[in-house]
Amino acid sequence: MTEFHAPVDDILQSLNLAGRDLPGWDGETAAEIVGHFASFAEGVLAPLDEIGDRQGCRLENGRVRMPDGFGDGFRQLAEGGWQGLRVPEEFDGMGLDAMIAAAVSEIFSGANHSLQMVTNLVPGAVEVLLHFGSDEQKARYIPALAGGELLATMALTEPGAGSDLSAIRTRAVQDGGGWRIEGEKIFISGGDQDMSAGILHLVLARSGPADSGVRGLSLFLCPSDLDGARNAVTVTRIEEKMGLHASPTCQLAFDGAQADLIGEEGGGLKAMFTLMNHARIDVALQGVAHAARAADLARRYAAERVQGRGADGQPVTIDQHPDVARMIAECDRIARAGRHLCHLTQAAIERGDARDFVDFMTPICKYACTEGGIRAADLAIQVLGGYGYLQEYRAEQNWRDARICSIYEGANGIHARMTATRGLSLNGGAGARAFAAFLRESDAAMVDAAAAWEAEAARLAALSDPLPEAHAFMEMTSDLALRASAARLAAG
Repeated sequence: MTEFHAPVDDILQSLNLAGRDLPGWDGETAAEIVGHFASFAEGVLAPLDEIGDRQGCRLENGRVRMPDGFGDGFRQLAEGGWQGLRVPEEFDGMGLDAMIAAAVSEIFSGANHSLQMVTNLVPGAVEVLLHFGSDEQKARYIPALAGGELLATMALTEPGAGSDLSAIRTRAVQDGGGWRIEGEKIFISGGDQDMSAGILHLVLARSGPADSGVRGLSLFLCPSDLDGARNAVTVTRIEEKMGLHASPTCQLAFDGAQADLIGEEGGGLKAMFTLMNHARIDVALQGVAHAARAADLARRYAAERVQGRGADGQPVTIDQHPDVARMIAECDRIARAGRHLCHLTQAAIERGDARDFVDFMTPICKYACTEGGIRAADLAIQVLGGYGYLQEYRAEQNWRDARICSIYEGANGIHARMTATRGLSLNGGAGARAFAAFLRESDAAMVDAAAAWEAEAARLAALSDPLPEAHAFMEMTSDLALRASAARLAAG
């Protein structure tokens, strides 16, 4: 009952609806690839999840050791070509589209969120290299990332500089033709591990004056190893966390580490947002994965758990009780609607003709799906009752692992703030207008709701300080987005 079952049919239904207008969309190819990865996830990745949760990671002589079996699991992942799923063929990847990658990412997160966290910054790192890297940097790093020789990190956060990137103090100074990095980064997922031969740290550091704010930030490529020797990057600690025990969250010290500038000096934030925007959709799908896992755990348990008797006097399982059925249905609704919302947004990214809509929708996906994932994971515990509170039944781990999703890649309160301010004003409000059109066009029953939302958005935009109402507005916006997504999915 606690085994992982990939929701392949639901994923393919959503993918095919979202992707049907994309040039070259091939549902048969998608079904073949998604089905193949689902079998791999169920047979190889998912069995490691409970082991990783119980063992966690450990720091030995300055190096992180992963739980039993993770090295072999990653080896099989890399040998299967999954690390290079979206990497162009010219760099030894599969060259597949982001829609299929989204499906694979969700299944991976549902099977083993910890391992997914360590491995799945690679697609974002490749995007950064493709957009901002030199030919030499692309040739040096992208094939190694595609083949699994390298994994990647996103080194932004520092003590006292979380959401406020202007407070970053890590310094980068020129040293001949290269750069040296001095400083400390915290909360670095996969900051070290013993699965890949090396790590490519993407480090946001200050190359301009101390008072230059975000304009003085640049992005650097800092490999963990140089010509067979360790670069000057040290793991000073790994965090003991509530969940994701098998994802090493590291504190890193850069002590004159050699690095290369990627992109323009002072353009670090622009380059980093390429990585962060990919990560935000990925985190939204992590929330979807936890919701789908919650629905599956709750449904399977409730179908077996006998409690009470029906009108005919025969024993009934608890899925026949209205309140239990309600909770399972809510878990399922959250997963399905959130997934389709992400797929619709990803399809808009692929089309490349709806930038305002994508910019507005990305934080909504992140907010709605991660809050929904936590809600569904909590409901599954309630369905299982006392057994849901036990480690044995895995529902409590699902909740613990889901909880981080509303925090990292921008705390959800930050996304609510940005939606109620910059989101409503950016490009003359074009994103907000596109969102309202999305609501209206989803279902005839949404027309009045769309009008009410537009009126509320206009009221907020006119306020001198909309921040006290940002949370309520984001709740309204997310609820309507999920309703519209569900309507589109139901209409087929």
